[in-house]
Amino acid sequence: MSFMFKPLAYDDTQAVNHISLPEAIQNDVTEQMEEMAGRLAQAMEFREKEGKSLLALDGYVSAPFEPLVSAVKAELEKRGRQVKLVDMRDLYKTQEEIEGLTAESLPLNYEDDPVLLFGRLYRGGIDDFVDNANVSRILDDQAMGYTILYGLGSLCAALRPYVQVAGYVDVTPKVAAIRAREHKVVNIGDRESRPFNLLMRRNYYVDYEVTVKLRKELLQNNLLDFYLLGNWDDRYMMMAGGTMDRILTELAKYPFRAKPVYLEGIWGGELIRKVRGIPKEIAGNIAWIFDFIPMEVSIVVDVAGKAVDFPFSTFVQKKGREIMGQHCLEEFDGYFPVRFNYDDTWHSNGNMSVQVHPDEDFVIENYDEFGRQDEAYYVIATGHGAKTYCGFSGDGREFLEMAKASETSHEMVDYQKYINWVDSVPGRQIMLPAGTVHASGRNQLILELGSLTIGSYTYKVYDYNRKDKDGNTRPIHTKNAEKVLHFERDSQWVKENIAIEPILIEEGEGYKEYVVGRTELMYYETHRIELDTHAAYHGQNHGQFTVITVVDGEQVKVYSKSRPEFCYTANFLDIVTIPADIDDYVIEAQSYQPAVVHKVILREGYSRYKNPDYKNRKKD
Repeated sequence: MSFMFKPLAYDDTQAVNHISLPEAIQNDVTEQMEEMAGRLAQAMEFREKEGKSLLALDGYVSAPFEPLVSAVKAELEKRGRQVKLVDMRDLYKTQEEIEGLTAESLPLNYEDDPVLLFGRLYRGGIDDFVDNANVSRILDDQAMGYTILYGLGSLCAALRPYVQVAGYVDVTPKVAAIRAREHKVVNIGDRESRPFNLLMRRNYYVDYEVTVKLRKELLQNNLLDFYLLGNWDDRYMMMAGGTMDRILTELAKYPFRAKPVYLEGIWGGELIRKVRGIPKEIAGNIAWIFDFIPMEVSIVVDVAGKAVDFPFSTFVQKKGREIMGQHCLEEFDGYFPVRFNYDDTWHSNGNMSVQVHPDEDFVIENYDEFGRQDEAYYVIATGHGAKTYCGFSGDGREFLEMAKASETSHEMVDYQKYINWVDSVPGRQIMLPAGTVHASGRNQLILELGSLTIGSYTYKVYDYNRKDKDGNTRPIHTKNAEKVLHFERDSQWVKENIAIEPILIEEGEGYKEYVVGRTELMYYETHRIELDTHAAYHGQNHGQFTVITVVDGEQVKVYSKSRPEFCYTANFLDIVTIPADIDDYVIEAQSYQPAVVHKVILREGYSRYKNPDYKNRKKD
């Protein structure tokens, strides 16, 4: 989850996946606290060993444990059992010891990072934070009776030998971020909550990293007796671990859509709000729409009328091969490798910042991250005068020096003199490999694609001296930008390499398919499929996934050609993933309109790395 993630507390109820499930699976999902407590208590009794039984309740950051723990304790006492509660906070090392372990991940480099956004991913595990002496003192001498161990890390390797029944309380990234903003989250081992920006920085580089790593181990080794969703403060949804597996197994057979997350921003616009009917009281504008950013979104499945809202990253950890294909799974270490969001500046009061993203050398060496940060803009809709900025048209180094001076003088810079721009026309694709200066101009809706970096390494070069809604000047990162900018990428280079004219590659009855974005500097490519009314396009996945977006027209239906019942009906601006396990698929224009579909695939012969040394290091 990104350290800059501040989602709006709004649920998009339209993004629901309807799949076919056996009645027994549907009936296993419960929202009744008494039933959950009874099932957990019964499991503890069934697994009792020599008069002892331990239930461990682990979970994702911000998971609420106390209401469930209290209910299970009351149920066990009703059955005549003696119950001891053990909070994981009593088993951690001290706050000072954990801060020492994580200090390298959270450097205090105010010169390059004035508001402390960046750091290095922590490569250890949550076991590192457990004090073995505390474990021995509290668990080794466990008296006869029942114990409930709860908190982050309860199912780590060091503690699993003590456990008879294992439960996991999962939380969607949006809910976790909102709880952090509401001061309901304390970092692992801390005594009290940090200020929000420092809390989220620590979360991103440490807490999320270690909890996600442990969750992956638990899921892939089928170590969970019970799986719970804790997306509410006082209630849960629970199912057996096998039920969770069966639901996600079936979901991976269908084209699917994730549940979007919406964010406000200083340059935000109004088009998505109008299209999706988002109430104005939710926010002053809608800037970013995280329709399918894998580590930020969730996926909702209708199970007997219950909206079961899984973190999408949980789905990938459990069913990554079926979703992405084996080669992609291995190449990207189990992470879904492309992210999708909308940037909405339509009828807004300004551009996005002039910015740049780092390549793999900088990202890996400085953040120990997973790869480079490439992006791509596809223009969907525009108003008057819309422009997309990319590359330099003047002396880039002179512009950078003026931007640096502007940080202290606050004088305006004539950025249009230095930054190349192209007219934004619906259907235009601009690829933005790392190191390319760029910005989305005002008055347009852009489909933005991104590569593997799990966070967002955006170095603002110039932001028009704007202030945020709290009245603070927005941070600029010219020192980092200078290290990664490719000043030679000028208007001619842009035209020849990253803003190419569409290339027709296939034409059939009622459709045409064009390549609109392709460069050897990036591992994915983009196509545009133009469909006449009721026309159908037939495609193949070839062992990998495809992601489609309805960028014009009202509606399309996408389904497996060999199993048409595995389908999803997508509306304008919906983003749908066709899993690798669907080899042959059909996209059909519905309703009374033609349709245009944007298609993303991994480029033939792709590699996560441009630098072969990193691939060799990975093998080592």
